[in-house]
Amino acid sequence: MTGIALLGSGAIAAVHADAYGTWGNRCEVRAVCDLYPDKAQSLIDSKGLRHATACGDIDAVLARDDIDAVSICLPPDAHATVAIKALQAGKHVLVEKPMATGLAECDAMIEAAGAGGKILSPVAQNRFKTPNARVKAMLDDGVGGRVLCATVNSLWWRGGNYYDIWWRGTWEKECGGCFTSHAVHHLDLLLWMLGKPERVTAVIANVGHDNSECEDLGVAVLEYPGMLAQVSASLVTHDEEQEMIFQTERGRLSVPWRTASARALPNGFPEENSEGKNLLQRHYESIPELKTEGHPAQIGNFLAAVGGTEPPAVTGEEGRNAIELIMAIYKASVTRTTVTLPIAPDDPFYRRETMTAAMPRFHQKTRSVENFTTSGITLGRDVGK
Repeated sequence: MTGIALLGSGAIAAVHADAYGTWGNRCEVRAVCDLYPDKAQSLIDSKGLRHATACGDIDAVLARDDIDAVSICLPPDAHATVAIKALQAGKHVLVEKPMATGLAECDAMIEAAGAGGKILSPVAQNRFKTPNARVKAMLDDGVGGRVLCATVNSLWWRGGNYYDIWWRGTWEKECGGCFTSHAVHHLDLLLWMLGKPERVTAVIANVGHDNSECEDLGVAVLEYPGMLAQVSASLVTHDEEQEMIFQTERGRLSVPWRTASARALPNGFPEENSEGKNLLQRHYESIPELKTEGHPAQIGNFLAAVGGTEPPAVTGEEGRNAIELIMAIYKASVTRTTVTLPIAPDDPFYRRETMTAAMPRFHQKTRSVENFTTSGITLGRDVGK
């Protein structure tokens, strides 16, 4: 039985608690730690974690022999420090997105995991959704032929008071806006499906959140050999449209799933290619649905990796790739240049301190609260539906 500690007791920690409960025959949540121990106790009570104790001291939790692994559900600027502490204490680590707030931090986390022989797995729960897994398999199989272009719409809506919580909306604590905290889901999926681009061009703005220093709107163009990908990120889109579209030689593959296929008339204009469309549809439907999805699926894999029966499906190196792409987007937007990957260790955008110093402060954060009166979250369209 794997002993689990939840570090942080906010809204996403409740999701982790439920997900671990899916695997109650393999694990047990034994501690919930939070800067506010009453919040930790409230989570314990609401989720019926009868074997868990509330605590306000992370070091005390990490010193416990009955804790084998931790879920880090803390503000982004604490991810690296706490993950490294946990790894050095001999604990396996599942860390929420974004993995860290800088590439130097990512590399230190990966090094600590390697030195201790422990699992470090950043959360990328949307890989574990049937539509995403099916489209990934079709891209890997090459059923549509070469990918010619990709369109990624990571479009969300958040009210102005979303940024009133004390750590959000600052470069030092959150280390970014819609790209870091929201589009990171789609960027991870894009990297998983197509790999890393060669070059990045981008622009960012803040058009609707006056209590945030960071961006709430942005567009990036990613250059791959022989193709382009466009990524739009937003926190001002009322219908929260989220989609990933891959236009291949033979037709459209997309999440949410919709396919199309065209062929040329004698003058080059298109007509529907029903045979090609039906072929793509049949291939999509032939790929089995996942038995478990989202956080429960990734946590199931994490527990198997801790037990040595499966490799981790999401590695620290993959989490780092998403951070590197976000840093390239920020560098391109600030310098008004096209950025070539990889980002070198001597680049200002390799380290959090020099990156945050270079970023614009769109607004001054003037409102700050310790906790919201409700911890419930909505997931909008949900990536993969």
